[in-house]
Amino acid sequence: MLDVKRLRILREVAQQGSFSAAADTLHLTQSAVSQQIAALEREAGATLVDRNRGNLRLTDPGEALLGHTEAVIARLDEAERELQEIAGLRSGRVRMVSFPTAGATIAVKAVTAFSKRHPEIALELTEAEPEISIPELRAGDHDIALAYDYDQVPMDEERDVERHLLLEERMQIALPAGHPAAKGRSVNLADLSEASWTVGTCAGTCRDSAVLACRRAGFTPNIGFESDDYQVHISLVSAGIAVSLVPELLLSTNHPDVKVLEISPGAPTRRVWALTRRAEARGPATDAMVEVLKSESKRFVRSRRA
Repeated sequence: MLDVKRLRILREVAQQGSFSAAADTLHLTQSAVSQQIAALEREAGATLVDRNRGNLRLTDPGEALLGHTEAVIARLDEAERELQEIAGLRSGRVRMVSFPTAGATIAVKAVTAFSKRHPEIALELTEAEPEISIPELRAGDHDIALAYDYDQVPMDEERDVERHLLLEERMQIALPAGHPAAKGRSVNLADLSEASWTVGTCAGTCRDSAVLACRRAGFTPNIGFESDDYQVHISLVSAGIAVSLVPELLLSTNHPDVKVLEISPGAPTRRVWALTRRAEARGPATDAMVEVLKSESKRFVRSRRA
C-alpha cells in the first residue's frame, strides 16, 4: 500500500525540482524528504527519482505514479468535502492564497469576518501572484485563490477552475504631486507620452495592461522602472521620477507627494476574482468563505466610492 503523505511529497519534489526546495515548501528537512522518497520507492518497488543528473527528474515509473497521485489527491479532496457536508461547518479548514493588494484589504477583512462566524473552521492565508497561485490551486494546494485580470487582458478559462467575481475597479494614474498634469481632476494618458513609467517586471496582465492602455492613447510608454511591488511604484512616483497605473485596492492610504487621478477617456478596468476548484471538488467551508469575500468586496467598493 502506497502512503498518501509520501505521494504528496513526491508531487512536491516534482513541482520544485529538488529535495531542498520541496523541503522548504513542506517545512521538512531535506533529509526527511529524501528518506520519505526512498521509503516510497521501496513501497513501489521501483526507482522514482533520478538522482544522478544535474537537475533532479522523475523516472518513467515516477512520472506514471505522479499522474495517479494527482487523481488520488483529487479523490481525497472530494471525500473531505463530503465529510464536511455531513459535519456542516462545525469543522474543517479553508486555505486561501491572495495577491498582495487584495491580501492587505479584502482578504484580511474576510478572514476576520469568517473567523467570527465560523470559529471552528481553521483558516490559512498565504500570498502569491496569480501566475503561481492558480497552478497551485489546480494542484490542490489551496482552496481559494484571489486573482485578477483586466478587461484588456482577460484571464484564460480553466476547465477545472470556477471563477467568482468579487469586484471591478478602475485603474487610475499616480503622478508626482508637482507634475503639470496633476492639477486637474482627470488625465488623458496621451499627455504622459514623455513621462517615465514604472510597470511590472515581466510580460503578464499587469504590465500588458499598462502598455496596452498607453498604445490605445497613441504612444508606447517609456519604461524606466520595473517592479512587481506596487509600494515600489508609489515610492518612485512620490520621488517625482515616474508615473504609474494603480488599482483602487492599493489606495487605502494617502501619500502627500502623490496625486491619483481618473483616466479619461478609456480607463482600464481590473477585475478581482475568487477562484476555486469545481463544485464537486470543494467543501461547504470554501463556499462560505467565497460568500464572505463577496460581501467584504461590496463593502470595500461602497467605502471607496462614497
